[in-house]
Amino acid sequence: MDIQFKGEHLLPGQIGQFFIVLSFGAALLSCISYYFATTEDAGKTDSFWQKLGRISYFINGVSIIGIGTCLFYVIYKHYFEYHYAWAYTSRSLPIYYILSAFWNGQEGGFLLWLFWQAVLGIVLIFRSKSWERPVMTVIALSQVMLASMVLGVEIFGQRIGSSPFLLLRQSMEAPIFSNPDYLSFIKDGQGMVPSLQNYWMIIHPPTLFLGFASMVVPFAYAIAGLWQKKYKEWVSQAIPYALFACMILGTGVVMGSFWAYESLNFGGFWAWDPVENASIFPWIVLVAGLHVMIVFKNTGHSYFTATFLVLLSNVLTWYSSFLNRSGILGDTSVHSFTDLGMFWQLVIGIMLFLVLSIVLLVRRYKELPITQKDEETYSREFWMFVGSVFLGLSCFHLLIVTSVPVWNEIFHTKMAPPSSIIKHYNVIQSSFAFVIAILTGFTQFLKYKKTDVTRFFITTGIYLLFAALLTTLFAYLSGLYKLNFVFVLLMWGSLYSIIANGKILADAIKGKFKLAGSAVAHIGFGMLLVGAVVSAGTQSVISVNNTGEAYSAEFAKEENPRENITVYRNQPMKMGDYMVTYLGDSISSPNHFFKINYKRVDATGKVTEEFTLKPKVQVSKGQLAASPDTRHYLFSDLYTHITLTNAITPVEAGSESAEAAHDADNDDKNYDAPIAHEVKAGDTIKYRDGYIVLKSLNKEAKVQNIPLTDSDVAIGADLEIVSNGNKYSARPVYMIKNGNVFDFARKVDDAGLKLRFSKVIPEHKTVEIVVFQQPESKKKFVVMKAIQFPYINFFWAGSIIMVIGFFMSILRRKKELKVV
Repeated sequence: MDIQFKGEHLLPGQIGQFFIVLSFGAALLSCISYYFATTEDAGKTDSFWQKLGRISYFINGVSIIGIGTCLFYVIYKHYFEYHYAWAYTSRSLPIYYILSAFWNGQEGGFLLWLFWQAVLGIVLIFRSKSWERPVMTVIALSQVMLASMVLGVEIFGQRIGSSPFLLLRQSMEAPIFSNPDYLSFIKDGQGMVPSLQNYWMIIHPPTLFLGFASMVVPFAYAIAGLWQKKYKEWVSQAIPYALFACMILGTGVVMGSFWAYESLNFGGFWAWDPVENASIFPWIVLVAGLHVMIVFKNTGHSYFTATFLVLLSNVLTWYSSFLNRSGILGDTSVHSFTDLGMFWQLVIGIMLFLVLSIVLLVRRYKELPITQKDEETYSREFWMFVGSVFLGLSCFHLLIVTSVPVWNEIFHTKMAPPSSIIKHYNVIQSSFAFVIAILTGFTQFLKYKKTDVTRFFITTGIYLLFAALLTTLFAYLSGLYKLNFVFVLLMWGSLYSIIANGKILADAIKGKFKLAGSAVAHIGFGMLLVGAVVSAGTQSVISVNNTGEAYSAEFAKEENPRENITVYRNQPMKMGDYMVTYLGDSISSPNHFFKINYKRVDATGKVTEEFTLKPKVQVSKGQLAASPDTRHYLFSDLYTHITLTNAITPVEAGSESAEAAHDADNDDKNYDAPIAHEVKAGDTIKYRDGYIVLKSLNKEAKVQNIPLTDSDVAIGADLEIVSNGNKYSARPVYMIKNGNVFDFARKVDDAGLKLRFSKVIPEHKTVEIVVFQQPESKKKFVVMKAIQFPYINFFWAGSIIMVIGFFMSILRRKKELKVV
């Protein structure tokens, strides 16, 4: 007998699931229609199949909007009967994180990808002219594969995809679901992972998925060119879209670096995490393909290489998604998703586009416009081709090492990545980057087909020598020379690229405008490399622990104890050139902020600089999730994060309620044995960390929620506490009410004190103040790590400039494009 569950809102999910099925069906019909339009009605300008393909694709786009609307409604209304809403949201999430929860899970990510690809397809319907039919066949095919990822239906006992509208009781088995009223017990969702509660989560994934979606467009043109035997024509059509894909995906990757640097406890902007690596596979390959496409457009050389790289870039987009979403990197990456049963669907997606590419290349190989004449050694196209080869080799190395879990799965082996994986990547990738940086410089002085060799060598030699002099100075000042010599070479190549392309940019400003975009992009790339190599290579931990204080073995698994210092609350500590003080903490749900004060003091004791950083911590499933805060300088950053703390609850210091006073009296065990002091106004009480002054007695003191009659007495002791140079005030109260004596202690948590006004001694005209002091082991503290990143702004500025260069190139190529 079926259970009639109470309180479930099934209609939004049913409508959403209807739109999912409709989007899949519409995409499939569009793909089939465009295929027939391409093969059967080549001579007709506006065939039935083409119209049907368009209508079906528009329906697919509307359906995707319908899916998104229903899913957002479920999330926004907190319908926790749906697994997606329960798993990724909670009632306390602000509205902007409710929005980002849409793409928090795998299903939402695929929907975002689907949406952007639908938008790009609609743009192509209106702009691709005679290319519409074959290009849209490929785009619609890609939509079919993506829609299948969220289909969530069973066919012959096999579930296809995972629907975001799956009910909680359908996704897991538990006794609670035998209760028709189970929803009354589910008061809230699991919430969002702390590291995702950041503004970068709102803008980074949409940008990244637009980049992934745009990778299919040059791929579709390449397939269309092979399919329709328009071998040369597709290249000029695809170049602007390839530039757009490189620009957007590159921007998405850089945003991920910003996110990691500002919000994630990685200790930097790039950690060579497998998912990070996978995100740049398609970007590197398409950048290489883009350069070879330009070579072919200008000289007719390297057609096969250009086509192969463009086709491979989209295959790698799917492979990147497979690494991220199949669960295969679960043990090697902090970013990867668990498997939702999509493993083989993702494999099918990879194989579909890979096989399609190989079949067309093999079938058309003899007809391809492959030139037999070799390029001139001193021609631009030859060295652009060499640069693209090195980009491909760079990607190949990343792919092989990142894919170790895949090789283990395929061959049933137990291979392990290199023991020092970051050093391994840094050295090898720096070697590739050096060659590429050099090539982005001197190819600008070459001309297509043939170059004046003597003039080229003189110009190149001058700029290489100037870059070498700058590198020597830069390496000495930054300390880069102390590291691996490969990093010095990379610095040389990067500075040479900046200088050489700066010359080209200067010429462009004088009138050769068509060269400006590539020059700006290359300058940005060079600056990015300078920032990356110097910042990553010469970063220094300034929170060096020289106290000999040890940490637990569990802590040492994640952190190097020598790189973390313990700072007690309001107790200044020397750290490098700074005095640091843990001032306190505050709660702004779900974040717990810690105030860390920095002071730079000169030899005379004068404070020359002072600022306060607020790194934050969230507690997620019993673990601390820390996010850094950074002091930005022009030529460096000071990066600080919390690695351990015992101050994880809000402090309610100075409460004057009777209830708080009662609670304060019950925690004497948290303090050392109390010491009573007989004092009068103006007297000083010394204690371990400072002193206390009884400023005055207030005979009109009041205690919240306790009314006093004329026969009652309440006296407050106005105390000033000085601890480690900081001043605090407190007013413990002594009360006689209805003939009974009470006292209300006051806690000064920042000083680690509890103070009681316990007695009035009229014959001596004194009072008794009892001092409770926390032992060192009970004092609040943070364990923190601080890292100096020199010249990091070169990395960020270079990233932005490179994107601007791509945009300028898009504008140029758009003007040159003649769509037919």
